[in-house]
This record gives sequence, C-alpha cells and structure tokens, in this order.
Amino acid sequence: MSRFRLYPAPPQEVALLEQCRQARYVWNLAIEQWSMWSRDKGPTPGYCEQARQLTEARAASAWLRAGAQTVQQQALRDFNQAARNYYSGTHRRPTWRKAGLNEGFRIVGAQASRIVRLSRKWAQALVPKVGWVRFRLSRAIPDAKSYRITRDRAGRWHLAFAAVPQPIPAPGSGEVVGVDRGIAVSAALSTGELLSCPRFSHREHERLIRLERRLRRCRRGSNRHGRVRTALAKLHARAADRRKDWIEKCSTDLAQRFDVIRVEDLRVAQMTRRPRPKPDPERPGRYLPNRRRAKAGLNRGILANAWAALVGRLEQKAPGRVEKVNPAYTSQTCSVCGHRAPDNRESQAVFRCAACGYQANADVNAAVNIAAGRAVSARRGVPPRVPPKREPQRAASG
Repeated sequence: MSRFRLYPAPPQEVALLEQCRQARYVWNLAIEQWSMWSRDKGPTPGYCEQARQLTEARAASAWLRAGAQTVQQQALRDFNQAARNYYSGTHRRPTWRKAGLNEGFRIVGAQASRIVRLSRKWAQALVPKVGWVRFRLSRAIPDAKSYRITRDRAGRWHLAFAAVPQPIPAPGSGEVVGVDRGIAVSAALSTGELLSCPRFSHREHERLIRLERRLRRCRRGSNRHGRVRTALAKLHARAADRRKDWIEKCSTDLAQRFDVIRVEDLRVAQMTRRPRPKPDPERPGRYLPNRRRAKAGLNRGILANAWAALVGRLEQKAPGRVEKVNPAYTSQTCSVCGHRAPDNRESQAVFRCAACGYQANADVNAAVNIAAGRAVSARRGVPPRVPPKREPQRAASG
C-alpha cells in the first residue's frame, strides 16, 4: 500500500474530520445491529437492507445528509467484507471504532481516479464534499481503484492507495540466511551481522517521562490534557516512523541478497499477551504485583523490536522464500559440533560450547542453527535407541 502525506487547509481539515465522524457512526451502527443476533431472533440486516436504512436515516438527519453518501455506503461495504472475512477465519472479529483512534474513510470507484499532478513534488485529490486536497509526492502514484484517507493520533493526515507492490525477485545465488530475533539485538543474521531497530534516544526518553508525568496531573477532558496527549502522540509517531523505515530497509535488503530466509516460528501475539494474575500465597485474595510488571517490560521489548512486522514484510516482499524453523533449543546448541546444554550460553551475548570450546556471539550462533534448519529434539542430543538386530533362527538339526 502506497501512502502519501496529505496537507489539507484548515477548513478542509474540519470537513475531513466530519466525514470521519459520519463514517465511524455508520460503521458502529452496523456493528450494533450485527451484535444483536441471537438464535431466537431472525438474521441481522445485510448490506442491501442497511443501505436502505441509511437512505432513510439521511432523509431524517441533516447531519448525515451533509456528508457524502458514497463515503457512508462504503463504510457499510467495508463492514460487510470484514464480517465475511471473520466468518471465513482469515481475520479477527470486527471491532468498534473510536474517536481519535480510528479516524478515516475510503473512496472507491471513479472518484478515486480524480488525481491531478501539480508539480514534481505535489499533487491533489478531489475528495467528495471537501474539494481538492494537496498531498506530497514522495513516490510514483500507483494505478489503484481506491484510496483511504486517515488521521493518526499526532494529527497527521495520510492518503493511502490500495495497490499491492510487486514482490522482489530472488537473486538466484542459492544463499540461505538465518534470522534470530531478540531484545538486545533486534535481528542477528547467520552471516554475523547484528541489526538494531532504532528506539527512543536519551533525550526523547527523558521527554517521554516528563510528558507522562504531566499527563497524570492533567484533568481528563481539559485543553491541557489534550495538548499533552498530542505531544505524546507526536513523540511516539516519530519513533514508529523510524521503526517502519528500518523494517522496510532491512526486509528489502534481505529479500535482495538471499534466496531463502529462515526465521524462528514464533507466535508473537501469544508471547505479548497480558499474563494471568498469580495468587499471592501469603495474602489470600490478592495477587503478586511484580509478575505483570516484569511481563510488561518483556512485551515492550518485543514490540519495540518489531518481531512480527519484520517477518510480515519479508513474507510480502519474498513470497515463498521465507521458511519458519522450530526455535526450540537453537540458542543452546553449538552450531559446530551440535552439542546442546544450557551451560553453553554463558550470558545473553556470549556462547561457549562446553564440548568443543567454540565461542561466538550467542545470537549469531542461534542464527546459524536457524539457517541450517535443524530440528533440535528435546533429548539434549542423546542419540535414539537402536533396537539390537536379531539373528535369524536356524532350524534345529534332527
């Protein structure tokens, strides 16, 4: 999906926000109708019935009638497709859209082709009920039949065309690389390279702490509370932009250099899930407080290193060339002799084999095991028991 930065004028921004509210209102109404289904009642209204109800609602409400009918009908089509994807098992359940968090709407059909190039760096799109809105040409405009206008928490507007980019062709060299993802090192390659995802700088981290403390002292809903939230959102947006840029560059480089990319088969969504509270044995009815705090730190480290996003972009840029390997014991197994023991990994960064004395970076050693695609068993390298061969019985001589 090709995304461009949108620069609306102040009156246009007000009109765009109004379109976002109307699209979100229609989507939430469809969610409410869909969630009222039960066995004793009939089926919930489909798209055709909801479109008819939307026409009646627009006739009765001047606020809805002031917006673009195509935008509101497209919100119903998007919900209908989201429900179908949920029933087919490919996507999650459609959720409610919230103000300030899910701000956006989609333009499809002939209206999506009303794009005019102004200069080498600028172009403009004709948005219904808004007018011509300028956007920055950071790349070539793709040939797409729809685009989506969104607003993030930092107040930035974007225009994203629904166009699937072409995959990166394989170099044909036959090289295989293993990628080990971690916390201290974002991605370690079997070639010995250590890649680190950019994070908050020291000054940004200090500013983040100051803004979070200031936010706690603000009254919820006040103007000061909104300004501090916007400042926090801009800080997080800059970090997210750097993280996305690193993901794009890293995934493109790997797809261009290697034919086969092997990664750990990790369930990141389950790994970053909030743990269940553990009861405190000394205080009945209460729970241990430090368990969630420690798990929250681990979750932040995993999400800050973009484990899932990196593999997702690799699968999109190099389809069919990304292989997932069982990660069991790859960090405890020597990549030279195959000896496995927990004592082999002396620390987070040092690996020293207790059998052959091989020493290397622990993440690089694990990446070499992943590149080899070794299925390490849980028997700690013990060879399987081979039953003794039975000699053929000879017939007894009479």
